[in-house]
Amino acid sequence: MSDEDIDTSDIPPLSQEFFAKAKLRMPKSTVTISVQVDSETFAWFQSQGEIAEQQMSVALKIYAEAHKAYPVSTVKQA
Repeated sequence: MSDEDIDTSDIPPLSQEFFAKAKLRMPKSTVTISVQVDSETFAWFQSQGEIAEQQMSVALKIYAEAHKAYPVSTVKQA
């Protein structure tokens, strides 16, 4: 789907009040790690262009944010 195919007619324009309240949020510092990713997933991210690593980071952040409402279950060690 291209940007032109997206119907934005029901989205109201942003007001001056919105921009007056807006705050610049800079990303926190990053950590460099190694992660094993299956070849199909890695190929897809690489096919997105030069920003594959950034997109992988964003995908992980979105996943983490979506799961913050759910506590991590704890398993008692025997």
